[in-house]
Amino acid sequence: MPLKSWSRSLIPTLMLLALPAVCMAQISVNVSVNVPPPELPVYDQPAIPGDGYIWTPGYWAWGDDIQDYYWVPGTWVLAPQPEYLWTPGYWGWSGGVFLWNAGYWGPHVGFYGGVNYGYGYGGSGFEGGYWQGGRLYYNRSVTNVGTTNITNVYNKTVINNVTVNHVSYNGGSGGIRAQATSAELAAAHEHHIAAIPAQRQQEQAARGNPVLRASANKGHPPIAATARPGAFTGAGVVGSHGAGTMSVVHADSPTRNAQPGVETRPAAAPPRTPAEQRAPSDARAPSDARTPPDARTSPDARTPPPSAQPRPAAPKPKAEPHPERPPSKEEDREHHPS
Repeated sequence: MPLKSWSRSLIPTLMLLALPAVCMAQISVNVSVNVPPPELPVYDQPAIPGDGYIWTPGYWAWGDDIQDYYWVPGTWVLAPQPEYLWTPGYWGWSGGVFLWNAGYWGPHVGFYGGVNYGYGYGGSGFEGGYWQGGRLYYNRSVTNVGTTNITNVYNKTVINNVTVNHVSYNGGSGGIRAQATSAELAAAHEHHIAAIPAQRQQEQAARGNPVLRASANKGHPPIAATARPGAFTGAGVVGSHGAGTMSVVHADSPTRNAQPGVETRPAAAPPRTPAEQRAPSDARAPSDARTPPDARTSPDARTPPPSAQPRPAAPKPKAEPHPERPPSKEEDREHHPS
């Protein structure tokens, strides 16, 4: 069982002396752990509840009392004041332990360890929106606006230039090797506002929920994101992939609310074989092989000519199929789409 590796009287002071300036601006010295946090779960972003809200991504927090990591679901919160953006917190390796660097509000987004939290937080900066004239404009390509009546939106494709992974910490064995840019260093020294009460409420609610502990959910929290802080049930709550409850895909996916890993099909439609999926319909089998001989009826038997012996003839274009003939696979797929 991992134990705390710090002393309230001495170790925090030593850590502050050893850390670079960017960390000193946001370090939370009362949390350090000697084991890394789990990977970040993948989840859907709930639709924004209204104008002026900013997405704050989920993260793994540490509980001294439970000696375990627990997942704090991502959620929408109102900015504490116009023109302020959220810099997420992150875990960083230093001095043989993992230290939690607390997030903050400020005029610019600072360094958050290069961690790819998604939905605009791709490891550096924020691509989910920007302030202008006291209003927040949202990038629909990475923000789930849903059906909310918000007109201050735009579309900008986000190109991720970093390796896409789910690592949740910077430095150490297997950690992200990102370093702060000059702009991020400058942002770390601007005026900041700590996490607001709504964010603290979200963390406290997560801390008291046993299913959000890493030892219980094995890194797949059943409550991965919420539309509002502290609302862990009802509409707007989504789970992570592998949690077996709710969907978790990218914000611009058309299947946000589908069961994760499950393809929805009509119950009567049988699955196609690999050969059918690969080959065109004409190449799968000759037409005579699709219908047994005793189930086929000659077109002439339905409309015999007035004279002459019956002979094979092409079916008339408007002739109706025999009611006893079983449908072909092509017809079956028309009624039961894959």
